[in-house]
Amino acid sequence: MSTTDQQPQHQPAPQPAASDPVVLLLVGIVAVLVLGATGYLCVVHRSLAGPIGAVGGVASALAAAFGVALALRRR
Repeated sequence: MSTTDQQPQHQPAPQPAASDPVVLLLVGIVAVLVLGATGYLCVVHRSLAGPIGAVGGVASALAAAFGVALALRRR
């Protein structure tokens, strides 16, 4: 009669995704393109500058909150 010891098996720690730099690069490119298009619209169509500024203010607050949430989640 043989008995086997039941030892807990340790899972290796999850590794960060290999595509993190690529994702960050793509997010940066998209952000630059969106800011450039927004700037172009504000220069060409002056009447849109007010509404675009209001949306930009809300979007920057949401982006900051999203960044903080991601930073806290990765800890």
